[in-house]
Amino acid sequence: MPFKRSQLEYFVAVAEEGQMTRASATLHVAQPALSHAIADLEAQLGVELFERHPRGVRLTPAGEAFLEKARVAVEAHRDAARTAQALARATRSVITFGYVGLPPEVTHPALIERLAETHPNIEMSLRELPFPSVPTAGWLSDVDVAICSERTSDPQVWAVRLCEEQRFVLAPRSHPLAEHDALTVADVLDETFIAFAPSVDPTWAGTWSLDDHRGGPPAHVAQSPAATTAERFVFLAGGDAVTIVAACHVEIIAKLAPNLAAMPLLDADPAVLWLVGREDRRNVQIDALREVAQQPAEADPATATPGGESHDRTAHTDSENGHGV
Repeated sequence: MPFKRSQLEYFVAVAEEGQMTRASATLHVAQPALSHAIADLEAQLGVELFERHPRGVRLTPAGEAFLEKARVAVEAHRDAARTAQALARATRSVITFGYVGLPPEVTHPALIERLAETHPNIEMSLRELPFPSVPTAGWLSDVDVAICSERTSDPQVWAVRLCEEQRFVLAPRSHPLAEHDALTVADVLDETFIAFAPSVDPTWAGTWSLDDHRGGPPAHVAQSPAATTAERFVFLAGGDAVTIVAACHVEIIAKLAPNLAAMPLLDADPAVLWLVGREDRRNVQIDALREVAQQPAEADPATATPGGESHDRTAHTDSENGHGV
């Protein structure tokens, strides 16, 4: 039985919002048109998908079963469209570079400079991403490549190891820890940490909460969970929680947020940063960037830590099992 793509998208939106009014706002579709489309879909299927109640709608058993298939169909169409866009970018020699927090020109200028020198025909388009989610391939759906920490076992993702970064504690200047020039892991483990939204990859979040040194999540977290870099800094500045960041972010944070203090964690394992991308989006331009990323790079003076030492910026070969983040 053929369905219009819009019918499935509308159905999924209503199911996720639980209300026609919110779904119509999300979809930018008039509510009468949305209600009519859902009614047409139910008529085609011969079953009711929703039970209507004063506060909105809830899925019927048939709707629950149909939702799983509808989500797959909607995501498959979106993924096909994104792949087509990636192919179009390849013909124009454009790489869409995703980043979390700060663009690669700031965090990894040597990588971008080497690409520009060796492949001047490749154009870079930047897109800020929310914090990583799982599966990693889904998080990367709108970009060609991104820089991130931690691995997953996602077979749809390749990874090239870029460098190791010292970890820093970031805290409001009013926090007692801000009085120190440097800290140890033991100084920080029992502090209240910025919480991350449930949608965030827990392995990625753990790197920035010291879960790998504690053996699990922090006992105390801030009340408001962050899903983006902007939220993270708003919650940090307005409370008494701390968080962990990579050294490559510290210099610009000091300039943009003087109300925050950054202290190196002297005995913490370094964070490993990776260049990652989807296997099905590889093309000549992306392979050129991968090749540049694997070339040894000299330490960049612009990325030196506040103490004057340069971070480890040595690029490495692909990860053993080819998976990223």
